[in-house]
Amino acid sequence: MKPDLHILLIEDDPIMGESLMERFELEGFQARWARTGQEGRHWLARGGFGVVISDLRLPDMGGEALFREVLESHPILPPWLFITGYGAVDQAVQLLKLGAADYLTKPFDLDALVDKLKLYALAQPPAPAVPDAALGISPALRRIEAQLPQLAGKARTLLITGESGVGKEMVAKAFHTLAPEGAGAPFVAVNCGAFPEGLLEAELFGHERGAFTGAVRSRKGVFEQADGGTLFLDEIGDMPFPMQVKLLRVIQERRVTRVGGDKPVPVDIRLISATHQDLKKRVTQGLFREDLYYRLNVIQIHIPPLRQRREDILWLARRFLAEAAPDKRLSEEAEQALLTHDWSGNARELKHAVERGAILAGGPVVGVAALFGDEAVTPESAPASLADFVARSERRYIAKTLDECSGHLGHTAEALGISRKNLWEKMKKLGLSADGDGQ
Repeated sequence: MKPDLHILLIEDDPIMGESLMERFELEGFQARWARTGQEGRHWLARGGFGVVISDLRLPDMGGEALFREVLESHPILPPWLFITGYGAVDQAVQLLKLGAADYLTKPFDLDALVDKLKLYALAQPPAPAVPDAALGISPALRRIEAQLPQLAGKARTLLITGESGVGKEMVAKAFHTLAPEGAGAPFVAVNCGAFPEGLLEAELFGHERGAFTGAVRSRKGVFEQADGGTLFLDEIGDMPFPMQVKLLRVIQERRVTRVGGDKPVPVDIRLISATHQDLKKRVTQGLFREDLYYRLNVIQIHIPPLRQRREDILWLARRFLAEAAPDKRLSEEAEQALLTHDWSGNARELKHAVERGAILAGGPVVGVAALFGDEAVTPESAPASLADFVARSERRYIAKTLDECSGHLGHTAEALGISRKNLWEKMKKLGLSADGDGQ
């Protein structure tokens, strides 16, 4: 079993950073890449890292300055390794005296660095769990997670788009947690498509006693309940057209009037809307108000479907399994089946499959049949070695991504989170052509 290690890499050189991240992934390490000292400071504040690897020269500050700053506020730090292309013996000695674990001068032996990291992993207690706000390990989710701190500090209105089940509410909660009000502020969620128009108005804005049959007492709506925090309006595209007018007025005035009442109540909220529909298309169809669309679409975050970010599949599956049955693990065949499944229901479907597998598995190992039941597919014959298994999975994943990107190498490389040159080399090695088929 590979040692578990969470690494924070602080490196502004894109070539060096990409190379290290690719190697860390191959070794089974969990790594976060910060490209500036400020970004590194942000991730260090969240904690959970077993090793920090930092360049000495960063675009916004020195690596040594960051180390000294963090050392003052956190006297106990994980092993901190410095890398630099400008070696200086005096500086290296000074850093080691301060408590740095090592000082590497470029170019360095990458295999030796990996061996050192494995020793750190074995010598330390298990790394803390990934924070709840962690969204995924794919390039797309990493980009979203990197944007959230800045957005949460300034934005008051956010629109999240993506297919059903991709995790829009998870992103909304991460945004809320990072906001200045903090996780202690209220977070209220409502599905706009779950209520008929009459009930939706009362759900959103509240009602006074006697406003309608059955209203035996006054009740706050979700806008008032979320005052001082965040209101998450899921499936905003399903909101009836007449209700959109009332919602627009509330957003503009930041005041609500309860059904059956006449006294406006001020509300101070962050508003996050989400939809699986194309709102712009619905505007052209006359199904969604254009003025409301522009009010909601101040900042937009799009979450790609799970089939386009397959790096997240096993990461999510293991996380779901740890929550449902921490004493169980996935078999190798089950992991390969998870990777090859289309997941039209995205992360929601994956979670249900893992929970079902945890219940149906007769022992500590969750197999394909437990995950998929009657829908279980017969896996391909087992590869002869781990290298064969990795190559087969990599070939299948790259071919699928190529197909989804219509054979465009630039778009495919971006979706995979690798360089175009790296993609071309992998395709040549795996016998793939630009149309996704073997040569």
